[in-house]
Amino acid sequence: MLADKYLNKTKFDSYDDFIKNYKINIPEDFNFGFDIVDVYANENPDKKALVWCNDYGEEKIFSFAEIKKYSNKIANLLVKTGIKKGDKILLILKQRYEYWLTAVALHKIGAVLIPGSVQLTKKDIIYRTNAANIKMIIATGEKYVVEQVESAMAESPTVIAKAIVKANGVPDTDNTDIKKTGWIDFAEEYGKEPDIFERTDVKAADVMLMYFTSGTTGMPKMVVHDNSYPIGHITTAKYWQQVCDNTLHFSYSDSGWAKFGWGKIYGQWISGAAILAYDWDKFAPDKLLKVIEKYKVTTFCVPPTMYRFIIKEDLSKYDFSGLKHASTAGEPLNPEVFNQFLKATGLKIYEGFGMSETSVFLGNFEWFEPKPGSTGKPSPLYDIDLINDEGKSCTDGEEGEIVIKNLDKYHPVGLMTGYYQDGEIIKDCFEGGLYRPGDVAWRDTSGYYWFVGRKDDMIKCSGYRIGPFEVESAVVEHPAVLECAITAAPDPIRGQVVKATVVLIKDAKEKGYEPSEELIKDIQNHVKTTTAPYKYPRVIEFVDELPKTLGGKIKRAEIRKESEGKFNQ
Repeated sequence: MLADKYLNKTKFDSYDDFIKNYKINIPEDFNFGFDIVDVYANENPDKKALVWCNDYGEEKIFSFAEIKKYSNKIANLLVKTGIKKGDKILLILKQRYEYWLTAVALHKIGAVLIPGSVQLTKKDIIYRTNAANIKMIIATGEKYVVEQVESAMAESPTVIAKAIVKANGVPDTDNTDIKKTGWIDFAEEYGKEPDIFERTDVKAADVMLMYFTSGTTGMPKMVVHDNSYPIGHITTAKYWQQVCDNTLHFSYSDSGWAKFGWGKIYGQWISGAAILAYDWDKFAPDKLLKVIEKYKVTTFCVPPTMYRFIIKEDLSKYDFSGLKHASTAGEPLNPEVFNQFLKATGLKIYEGFGMSETSVFLGNFEWFEPKPGSTGKPSPLYDIDLINDEGKSCTDGEEGEIVIKNLDKYHPVGLMTGYYQDGEIIKDCFEGGLYRPGDVAWRDTSGYYWFVGRKDDMIKCSGYRIGPFEVESAVVEHPAVLECAITAAPDPIRGQVVKATVVLIKDAKEKGYEPSEELIKDIQNHVKTTTAPYKYPRVIEFVDELPKTLGGKIKRAEIRKESEGKFNQ
């Protein structure tokens, strides 16, 4: 595997050995397209890179030689269209296989890839095109996406071209006369291009990728990563997800989210694993599990939300003999979910933690046992600490804000270079040599970190500080509960109280559970006996589903805002 080429040492005897001796080498001219994809293609042309399928029975399997061939064709088409090094390109491609081909092409050119969700609205697209000076949009041909892009064009003056990728297998979506409306038929046009593309003068320090963060407060920020970013994900893939050469890895993520970069292309390909791309229209646990079974997935990473649905299925019906490792990230994993998945499959779930701005910086690595509910220990790439309100390092057992420190001495590969604003990369987020993600945790005496909550999500009730994760974990242990979100609700006496927004299991009525005062009291009493009594939810609301991002994260800010409107009336 090519990962070994960029490491001083690849095998470690212990976590201490990993922390002390893990070093990454970054060639000055590193380019993921040429130095990973093309090297595999030249050395082992038939090596499997991508297994793509969808809900309509379609399947395509690509070798690295084919990824090289088609990415070169796309690169030639883009250059002919007017795209050059440094230009910003917005991809709204869901999990179409063209995303992988186009991403590699953009990296080879030195153009800047900007992933976009298929849920982007006209307003979102206008904001992105103007904030980032986007020059081209390449989008799936689904009706909603085409309409949003079209409606945004009058207020997107920097866009010189737009290309359409026809929806695979989806009926009645390609209903736009693309030639009349100025769209390039992407597959038709890149198919005409030559499959040779000469190496460009792109450096590791050049901008490669920009993520728009979710923007839960205010407009989204633009996270900037350079061409060394994929190398930082060797840690993510090889040492946290534990992918292996010539195996098959599956991570769930729409291509518009940073989790895609974490789990569906960079570290996995560098480590020699192939990617399973399941291009579904709507998540259904039974369909996902059948795909995992059919393709004999070896390593598997989905967000906690999906694990909560998966464990409610009869897992004895599926053959998981190929599955060797399970992991999760995006939100904290409730211990009850960990324990139920272990009981059903024999596999422990290895939780990891990071964000759009980083690679994995806390994780459960192979040299120690994961503890249910813990997000693990620091990655060797990052100097992690917890600081209290006085700015001092926390003692074991003390809650504090997670920080990445000593950035004035060393900038970890995988950490963003800064935020993009007004045409410049702004680095004041690293003031004082610290990066502060805004998350609260505590560390036990064995060095494990335990997530408490986002700083904005902390609840202050009658003088107590309450983190949502511990209460959520207690609530989901109740047999009637599928999932829940814990947030603050305004209270005239206590300032804030704990509110639980609860989704019941799908067969709740058949099992004797219905939304009622009786069930509310039962859940409250359960929480009082599971955690400190003052943390119990004084308000419980039953809903059919929780508001979530496309990546599966619960939108707690949206729930808080709705609660403020109700309780302040």
